[in-house]
Amino acid sequence: MPGPVFALIYLVVPAVTVENILSLPRIVAPEATREAIRPVRSITTAPRGLEGEGFPVRRAFAGVDLADLDPFVHMDQMGEVDYAPGEPKGTPWHPHRGFETVTYMIDGTFQHQDSIGGGGLITNGGTQWMTAGAGILHIERPPDELVASGGLFHGIQLWVNLPAAQKWVPPRYQDIAPEASTLVASSDGGALARIIAGDVGGFRGPGQTYTPIALVHVTIAPGAQLLVPWPENFNAIVYVLSGRGTVGAARHMIHEGQLALHGPGKALLLEAARRPDPAHVNLDALLLGGAPIREPVVAYGPFVMNTRQELVQAFEDYQAGRLGTIPPQHIGQ
Repeated sequence: MPGPVFALIYLVVPAVTVENILSLPRIVAPEATREAIRPVRSITTAPRGLEGEGFPVRRAFAGVDLADLDPFVHMDQMGEVDYAPGEPKGTPWHPHRGFETVTYMIDGTFQHQDSIGGGGLITNGGTQWMTAGAGILHIERPPDELVASGGLFHGIQLWVNLPAAQKWVPPRYQDIAPEASTLVASSDGGALARIIAGDVGGFRGPGQTYTPIALVHVTIAPGAQLLVPWPENFNAIVYVLSGRGTVGAARHMIHEGQLALHGPGKALLLEAARRPDPAHVNLDALLLGGAPIREPVVAYGPFVMNTRQELVQAFEDYQAGRLGTIPPQHIGQ
């Protein structure tokens, strides 16, 4: 694929990228037989809503059966929104137990703090991976300078379930810097993949997970195709962050805010539209998959447990202060 296409990928996507995509290692495309490519079982459109103090989100998993998402529980696309000065919003202090939260920032900056001392700034291409485990309190908000200036804000938050045997692990925090993501190109050089977690085509991302999963952000230039091997024991989800194109061997049309749930197979196939939307030249999507836990899920609010009794206990423990305390310097925020 000629050089100008790579320039489009570099200029349009503010998340982690490279000046010369040809310098990256390539994912070896599997044999592209129709039988190998995972079929698309359904395509759903994420409704819009508000989260926290009022920032806009798309509920990416709305309309998809929880059993088909396993081991994932919830995902919000935060933004894409261009805030005016004074408009950026976040979340107040709140608890979690029984799962992991993954916050991936594409544009903008989010500040995270938690009750075990973890935290910091998550910025363009950075990921904050928080294992709530037995319980934690945390807060996510734009830093004061972003509130003052406004600006572009776009990212996702994904909830990854923990199996019963690991729901009570001590909480931990992983700060995955933008440059830590594993960058690879498609076999023809027309797509850039940022592997945040898991193994894709022999390339491994830096995220350390209790539940085996893969999380990849891909950018595909107009008319280019991405064919990637995918673990057969994982489910497979494609969520479009921006742009439009097709998915699967049958080339189902898909666009921003839509999720494609796949059936069994060995590979995923995406293709960016040849005549893209001028506002989003490339097709940007998340590839998600994991080994199903296949355990009962009882979730309410910020807790994801296996039984109703455990859920009640989580609320009682939170109210009794057993999920952590707000650090003194943050009281009142």
